[in-house]
Formats: sequence, structure tokens, C-alpha cells
Amino acid sequence: MSVSTTKPALIEQGHWLTVRDCKRVLVVVHTVTFAQRLEEVFGLLESDLRVQLVFTAAPHAFGSGVTRYLHELGITTVPWEEALRTEFDLVLAAGSRGVHELRAPVLRVSHGAGHIKLLTDVGSLAPGEHRSPGMLSRQHLLHEGRLVPAAIAYAHERDVAELARSCPEALPVAHVVGDPCVDRITAGLPRREDYRRALGIGSGERLVVVTSTWGPASTFGRLDALLPQLLGRLPDGYRIALLVHPNVFAGHGTRQVRGWLAGCRDRGVALVPPEADWQALLIAADWIVGDHGSLTVYGALTEATLLLTPGPRREVSEYSPTALLTAVAPVIVPGYPLAGQLEYAAQSRRRGQYDEVTASLSSAPGEFHRRMRAVVYRLLGLGEPALPPLVSPPPPPPSLRQWRIPEGRGAAR
Repeated sequence: MSVSTTKPALIEQGHWLTVRDCKRVLVVVHTVTFAQRLEEVFGLLESDLRVQLVFTAAPHAFGSGVTRYLHELGITTVPWEEALRTEFDLVLAAGSRGVHELRAPVLRVSHGAGHIKLLTDVGSLAPGEHRSPGMLSRQHLLHEGRLVPAAIAYAHERDVAELARSCPEALPVAHVVGDPCVDRITAGLPRREDYRRALGIGSGERLVVVTSTWGPASTFGRLDALLPQLLGRLPDGYRIALLVHPNVFAGHGTRQVRGWLAGCRDRGVALVPPEADWQALLIAADWIVGDHGSLTVYGALTEATLLLTPGPRREVSEYSPTALLTAVAPVIVPGYPLAGQLEYAAQSRRRGQYDEVTASLSSAPGEFHRRMRAVVYRLLGLGEPALPPLVSPPPPPPSLRQWRIPEGRGAAR
């Protein structure tokens, strides 16, 4: 008798699988950024023989590169349409799009350094309704009046206090678990010199890391103003690395982003690819020049001196770590030599200058993996493994030379 199937084995199940009778957890990945945060969660489950992880790439405007990113992690995805028709025991998601259609309890995971950007779709707000950050808003947590997540993981008690105002229906399912980036960066701080050697930062050289979120008010959106300062006014001995949000690559295309940065080639500026682990770069930096995005805020955990590019104050939540940072960090002044501004900021930095910022990132420093694992296993109805979860520091990065912007055909020289 011939047997045929058109569905993946993880969907079909039956006699196709070798390890059976597992709890099935669907990991919904909308973007590369979401994938990087979700990795901290599904990594807590993947060694448990009682659990089978299934991955799907959900439709999203910035979804380009998701399947390739997962494939490089050794992960095969199932089609979104198949995932919608299949029952699971739990869904892990960092985004909201489409998850209300899935047939399983949903655990929503916060991403980024707090909740920075306010809701952009103001047309969906009722007259007089408070404008909250997306992950705290009714628009992102409810569908047709129904609360979608069975659990929501937040980094800070302040988030829950804001949730009480913006979407009180979600309070019973809110959990404060901390921030995995805070914990990993903290674990990696003693390895700063190792990271610098791996990057190829020589004795006497200094590393400037330029960070950018996405959108017109980002560093990258204003690169025509900042780039001349970076390239023309920094003397020898400064190394520069650009950390650009994956949404910029997904929205414009990697080749186009590299093309726009063609002027960086002669100075050996490194463009960090969107799939790279960025945490070691922040730890290794002498200065971080950035905008209102998460990476700039996470830089406050490190030894680096921070300088900000002018940002969109009206689009940033007043309760966010970014708002706190903008009150204490110096701002780049256009038209003046950048090297002098870097040195002045380093000399003027005060002990404890960013303490309030770093305290706002997590209410449970060092506890994310323990607290998150407890939430996940409770939702699965399983006892936790009898071992503490491992929190590893960021891995050593490759040399900056590997990330130099390559030559392209037809590029201006």
C-alpha cells in the first residue's frame, strides 16, 4: 500500500515522527528582531524530550529574512496556513499580527528595551483614549473585544502599572519576568577585553558603535547628516561599527542599505549584519552614538559613553527607559568635529549617570530565564526540569574586517 502526504511531518504527526506524545509549542516569528527575542524563550524548551517545537514565519511587512535566519539556526518552518489549521498546546509570539487566529493559548513576549514607541495607528483610538505603547495597548492585546494572550511577559513592574491604565482587561495574565538582554549583557561585562580582541580592536584603538532603530527619525533615516561627521572628522585610531535595526534591511533590502553606505568603504566602517549578535559590540564599545532605539538604551549597561542623535520626543513614551536616557545623555551637535564631542562626553560622564536608566530596564535583573521558564511550563501543565536554566554571556564576535561593506558593481568610487 502506498502512503502519501503533502503536509510536513510536524503537522501530520502520526507514524512520521520518531519522538511522540510531546506537548507541541508553536513559535510564531514575524521578524528577525522578534526571532532574536523569542530565541531566549524557546531555548528554555528545546532540550526537553516532553516538548516538540514547531516554527512558522507569520506574514509581516518586515518579514524578509526570517526564514533564512531560522534556517541558519537549523530550524525548518511549517507554512503559516498549515499552522492556522493545526492545534497546539502553546503559542510563543513577540508580535500580535494574526495570532488571534491560532488554535492554542498564546504567550506574548515583550521585545526591546521597555516600551518605547507610542501606538502609531491613532485612528483606531476612541476620542480621549490614552495613547500607549503598542504592547501595552488594547489594539495589540484585544481582538474584537476579546483578550488574545493567555499570558503576557513584561520586563518591569512599571509596565504592569501602565497596563492597568491602558488595558486593565489584561492585568490577570500579565507576568513580570525581567529582560534577557539585561541579563546577558551583565554576564558578558567581565569579557569586554576578550570581545575587543575578537573584533580586532588594537592597543590604542577606540571603538565607536553607531546604533539605529528604524523609521524616518532614526539615525539611519538621518544618515546624510551624521555620516560626514563619522567619516570626515574622526582621526586615525577610531574604529566604527554600524548597528542598524533589522527592519531597515527588511524594508529596503540588504543590497540597497549597503549601497547607501558606499562612502564608508574607504574608512573601513563595519556594517553589522541584521542576524548578528549585537550585545558583544555594545560591551566592547568606547562610545555608543545612537537614537531613541533599544540598543542605545541597552548601552547604558556597559562602560561605553553614550551620545544621542536628536530624536522624536512626541513619539516616545514618557515612561520608557529612552525618555529617562534623553534627560541625562549628551546630544550630538551637527557641524562640529565629532572627535571633540566624543572626548568631551567621556570626560564629563558622571559616576552613576545612567543608574536610573538601567534600573528601568528590568524589575528582575538576573532572573529572566528562571521566571520565564516557570510561566511557560505552568501554561504547558508540565513540571520544570530539576536544573536551573543556563544564562550564557554573549559569544565572541567575528572580526570587524568580516563586516566591512563589500564592493558592488556600479558603485561610486
